[in-house]
Amino acid sequence: MMSRIRDRLTREGGLAPEAAEGAQRQRGVDRVIDLLEALLRARAPLRIGELARRIDAPRSTTYSLVKLLLAADVLEASEDGNAVYFGRAIGLYGHAYTERNPIHRLARPVLERLAREDGCTAQLCALHGDKYVVLDSVSAGGIFRITAEIGVPVPIPWTASGRLLLAGRSDAEIRALIPAADYDLPDGRRIDPAGFLENIRQARRDGFCVTTSLSDRFTSCLAAPLQDAQGRVVATLCFVTAADQPAALKAGLVAALVAAAATLSASLP
Repeated sequence: MMSRIRDRLTREGGLAPEAAEGAQRQRGVDRVIDLLEALLRARAPLRIGELARRIDAPRSTTYSLVKLLLAADVLEASEDGNAVYFGRAIGLYGHAYTERNPIHRLARPVLERLAREDGCTAQLCALHGDKYVVLDSVSAGGIFRITAEIGVPVPIPWTASGRLLLAGRSDAEIRALIPAADYDLPDGRRIDPAGFLENIRQARRDGFCVTTSLSDRFTSCLAAPLQDAQGRVVATLCFVTAADQPAALKAGLVAALVAAAATLSASLP
């Protein structure tokens, strides 16, 4: 969208030559970001033609971007040379980020303890654009384990964490953020947008959130907020457990999450 607006302004004389050149560079940056996002969503190598389709760019432009990113080790080619995926540099960037970011560094041992002591999959979750993602996850032991893929974008209304992560935003900001299609659940049910806003207000009052049978009819999601020194919700701690767990057991899990989140929040800048 941003690229199309800049193109129109340039054609209609709304941008000076210098500004137009800057706009072209910015469009290139936008497309690199779109390309990386496309690979993240795919979770698998993609051919250049498919990448071009997904980012709505000419094949020749996509080829040029891929060539530059291959040279920088940001991307690497598949064994047959016909597709590309994230390269070594992305792994180094990610490792440096998780080492430096206090939430990642401090949350990992907390997740491990929660999963071990409470027997549920423990997750660290946050927003990524207009979606929710799992940043880290530790599965509980045992035969019955519920897991979620790290980094896979999920519609915010499908999750307990999403309701907490939006707790500091106005109704108007939330309406503008959530795509209309994201209220539609996988099984065809639809979440009422007005009810969703009330859920967010309730989660803010409670200091935790529990949802059951939304994205998966057989699971419950229990979440507590991680807040920075300014009181902003920057992430959540979450348990994913079976939907048919007794209410008393879920209450105990919520209490464990709230206590862990409060302790972890006190360590955040």
